[in-house]
Amino acid sequence: MAQLYAGTSGWAYPSWKPAFYPAKLAQAKFLQYYSTQLNAVEVNFTFRQLLKETTAQKWIDQTPAGFRLSVKAHQVITHIKRLQKTEDFLPRFLSTVEPLARAEKLGPLLFQLPPNLKVDIALLEEFLRGLPRAVPSAFEFRHVSWFTDEVYELLKKSGRALCVAETEERVTPDVTTADFAYYRYRKPSYTPDERQMMIGRIRDHLTAARNVFAYFKHEETPEGAMYAVELLKEFS
Repeated sequence: MAQLYAGTSGWAYPSWKPAFYPAKLAQAKFLQYYSTQLNAVEVNFTFRQLLKETTAQKWIDQTPAGFRLSVKAHQVITHIKRLQKTEDFLPRFLSTVEPLARAEKLGPLLFQLPPNLKVDIALLEEFLRGLPRAVPSAFEFRHVSWFTDEVYELLKKSGRALCVAETEERVTPDVTTADFAYYRYRKPSYTPDERQMMIGRIRDHLTAARNVFAYFKHEETPEGAMYAVELLKEFS
């Protein structure tokens, strides 16, 4: 059975009280409570710092079986080296998420490219060769030049997902390139009609036996978390 994993990009927000978190809940218990309401989270702080084993173990201990943590790739890979000559740093980054993988709690890694990095097929091809096939990964391209059939075919060949990201400025084409789908819903709000379209697309993936990872905008308001709860209820 294909599974929907839904959540937000982060969880440590006291301003989500009392709409999402109970008013008196200690911040140290946020993830534990979050994982009773949602079954996945996207970890963004790994963009700036490598994950410590003690932190990974804490997350493993605080979440139930079946929970998934998707991890954003470090900026050294995507923004500093811009996918070039990552053969030293990439294995180091991958080793930090190994405890999550061993515990069967690692979701797809997210490689979010800089907005000013234009399409470069040779660059992507070389990077994908160095990325172990066993590591599920999604790529978020933020320059429109990447949205081509040649890029989609390259992702398909290597089994990587095109991250379908929606912002107020840009919407990624909804093209399936892997045996799972990865959505980043970044608009501040979604109308009932938009949410119904979202549900329909997710249902199509699940019917086709593809797992779906769907992450809503986080930050200071709890709307994203509430949307994710609502989405999971549709498929419970």
